[in-house]
Amino acid sequence: QVHLVQSGGALVHAGDSLRLSCEVSGRTFSSYGMGWFRQAPGKERDFVAAISVTGGFTDYADSVKGRVTIFRDNGKNTVYLQMNSLKPEDTAVYYCAADPPPYRTTISRRLASRYSYWGQGTQVTVSS
Repeated sequence: QVHLVQSGGALVHAGDSLRLSCEVSGRTFSSYGMGWFRQAPGKERDFVAAISVTGGFTDYADSVKGRVTIFRDNGKNTVYLQMNSLKPEDTAVYYCAADPPPYRTTISRRLASRYSYWGQGTQVTVSS
């Protein structure tokens, strides 16, 4: 069984920075593609960022590109989402997700259906 435990959500002001963490149980984290998604009230769950197993490939939604960095530490079984210059429209529940082998390569990393395991979600609120 794979468990994803998230931390780092908070209430912050516009312009602040925040780092979210997602620790994954098990010894095979280094074989998981990872992603971050977010869901604002009344809206669908949207793609934020994705990272390959080695960290050599990353992808970002246009809405966060240049402000957000996804990175991973395979030694700590953890993926991070560093968010800078936060805006009120970044307010949402953020979810990390894992894509284990065999990878669903026919599905874009930007789609939630690519991922098999999900964290519990963490609230990020950005006040203006």
